[in-house]
Amino acid sequence: MNTFGQILRFTDFGESHGPAIGGVLDGFPAGMKIDFDAVDAMLARRRPGQSTLTSSRREADSVKFLSGIFEGRTTGTPIAFIIENTDARSSDYDELRDTYRPNHADYTYSVKYGIRDHRGGGRASARETAARVVAGALAMQYLEEFGISVKAAAEDNLEEKVKAAKSSSDTIGALVSCTIAGVPAGLGEPIFGKLQARLAFAMMSINAAKGFEYGDGFRAADMHGSESVDTPYVDSEGKVRMRSNHSGGIQGGISNGEDISFRVAFKPIATLPRPVETIDADGRSKILSVRGRHDPCVAPRVLPVVEAMAALTIMDAVLIAKASAHL
Repeated sequence: MNTFGQILRFTDFGESHGPAIGGVLDGFPAGMKIDFDAVDAMLARRRPGQSTLTSSRREADSVKFLSGIFEGRTTGTPIAFIIENTDARSSDYDELRDTYRPNHADYTYSVKYGIRDHRGGGRASARETAARVVAGALAMQYLEEFGISVKAAAEDNLEEKVKAAKSSSDTIGALVSCTIAGVPAGLGEPIFGKLQARLAFAMMSINAAKGFEYGDGFRAADMHGSESVDTPYVDSEGKVRMRSNHSGGIQGGISNGEDISFRVAFKPIATLPRPVETIDADGRSKILSVRGRHDPCVAPRVLPVVEAMAALTIMDAVLIAKASAHL
């Protein structure tokens, strides 16, 4: 399950401390002019080493396109690209070869595959999400032609919380909100292809994601129907609109023309800057003090990842709708 999407299919590959990470984006329409600066700018937002809120790992995150783009335009063939890993310190993880970090994928990967790349988490590392950002940046450029935009933001006073957590050798979680504006009515498929289900699938594939809600979300459980109903009306331009947006822009699994709004909850970073109890591969108890460079919180670096996965989801939905001739 390293491939995402139906008509627009994105496959990514690579490990945190391997030579490179990368991806193949297939099904992208031909003839679109690519803004490479916009791709680089989105990658820069995810890049580590930018502030005290992020890991001190220094990666240039320079993307090299290998195929699918000729003279600055997409050709309709698979778009392949790589991002070289240039600042990996694998020796920081020597102790983890036979030791499981609590709340990581170390144990579960060992059980599933019988082998594990312990360097920086290997395939389970959030380093992998840089490839998603490249693919998502291309998808966002496609969506701009339809007047669709995607914007994510971290909620609450993040910087102060991070500083407080770091002062006590701890980490924190984050709540990220995202708005997809300009979405036409009619995207999404019943019953198992509901748009909110595909967005949830996309968001929950991101490292450290623990919860997803759209519109009123879990608050709806404590509301009356009269409080949560979205009343339709026809505006001055003859377009059907909603007087409120409790539905988060999706009704019956299909977009209704209002902004799509959702939130994603991310757990605290599992790698703690303090000794923790754990076990090794032989089941022996031990105290682990993890070395290496780690984020104290997934935000703000996760914001472009959320945007990327949302853009890939919506672009795929647009292409499905176009193929079904109802957009």
